[in-house]
Amino acid sequence: MRSVRLSDVARHAGVSTKTVSNVVHGYQHVRPSTRERVQRAIAELGYRPDARGRSLATGRTHMLALAVPDLRNPYFAELAHSIAEAAIARGYRLLLEESMGTPEVERAVLSAEEAGLVDGLIFQPVWLTSGELAQHSRGVPVVLLGENSAPLSMDHVRTDNVAAAAHVVEHLHALGRRRIAFLGAEAPVPSQTSKLRLMGYQKGLEACGLPVDPALVVTGGAADAARACAALGAALDAGLAPDALLCRDDLAALGALRALGERGLRVPEDVALTGWDDIEAATHVRPSITTVRADAAHLAGRALDLLFERIEGYDGLGRHEFIGHSLQVRESAPAAKR
Repeated sequence: MRSVRLSDVARHAGVSTKTVSNVVHGYQHVRPSTRERVQRAIAELGYRPDARGRSLATGRTHMLALAVPDLRNPYFAELAHSIAEAAIARGYRLLLEESMGTPEVERAVLSAEEAGLVDGLIFQPVWLTSGELAQHSRGVPVVLLGENSAPLSMDHVRTDNVAAAAHVVEHLHALGRRRIAFLGAEAPVPSQTSKLRLMGYQKGLEACGLPVDPALVVTGGAADAARACAALGAALDAGLAPDALLCRDDLAALGALRALGERGLRVPEDVALTGWDDIEAATHVRPSITTVRADAAHLAGRALDLLFERIEGYDGLGRHEFIGHSLQVRESAPAAKR
């Protein structure tokens, strides 16, 4: 079977071969509707660029790297899938690296040792400071994801965690909930993600005229379902009596469901419950989980847009962008009745 050529994709998409080439190379001056049509044709025909020929011609590997903290977390697995899908549609392959959320591995990610393997890096650090990131000397462009602060020299795409957490509190307040607890911040040192979500939680309480009570913040050893379950269970047994829970993420929400159920507390009748990330499991448990959803496809697309601009030679100050969020309202904290 002969391989699929650029001309085949162009014919299938109803555009010129030059337009297909522009999309494959990540050029930005293509209308979004045209880009989407070409990317769909690439996927339908199974077109794959000749990497060896392109590398010789351009001096590029047509490989990108993505480094995230923990692939056991479904959010990062789904994010990696979205970025890989978007990269492949633009004629690139994706190398995946797990930093384990440790400073040592995060520093290694930014080392120059792998500079010749990839044309660009998308990186979500957990512990590296803005100052350390600013000292980046790697020979390839970098776009940052996540909640850590970024230096002015680097591009950064993220969700507005403060605004989103405040949005959740307002939703719970509209349901008539007044003792809204926060579950899942790491102990003894919360991550920047948890800090921002706690900040938004506090702002939401203040906006709703509710007191900020430190006793309603339940911390755990790490952000995972088992530890969230144990932490909430211990707090409930010690007398905590919330009527709503804003969970740091969907894994914490899954742990909370178990802890509440083991104590005969009903969701949402006794305790309304919200998560964060909109992982697939959130829709399949009973009750399904109301959760904050960031647009992963939009995040992937913007990160790649900025990265390809860097690859093409953009050398200006970093672009710091927020992507939108939505609250997926489900059974665990349904919409207020009117």
